[in-house]
Amino acid sequence: MPGIREKRVLPYSCEQMFDLVADVGRYKEFLPWVIATRVRANSETEMTADMVVGFNALRESFSSRVQKNRPNSIDVHYVDGPLRDLDNSWIFTPTNDGGCEVDFCVEFTFKSRVFERLAGQYFDRAFRKMVAAFEARADALYGSSNSNAHSAA
Repeated sequence: MPGIREKRVLPYSCEQMFDLVADVGRYKEFLPWVIATRVRANSETEMTADMVVGFNALRESFSSRVQKNRPNSIDVHYVDGPLRDLDNSWIFTPTNDGGCEVDFCVEFTFKSRVFERLAGQYFDRAFRKMVAAFEARADALYGSSNSNAHSAA
């Protein structure tokens, strides 16, 4: 399964970054292409959520099961949608200065190999834009990181 990974060191705590990522209901406020979200079930350790993403006239719905291990990790498992598979994981590791390293990985498989080759070349760009949106959201919620954030990749 093709995958993309990004590591970032941010000046925010693991708890803060966990809360930001776990707040699926607010994704449409800051993530590009997210049109709507619906959290169907939510507990301290697990969530079931739906997301509608779109670009121009194209719209697709995804359902996922989210496993939460506060404040260390979030694992998202694809349940239903237009792909064959889509999983992602977030690992939050504290740094010595009170911030955290965020390790984000996405793995995906399209139902069509032809579409996978075509879309795969754009997926990397979309993934980087999504990572930047989470970082900008953290800055907006918790204070600007300015030059304190850097890629650990």
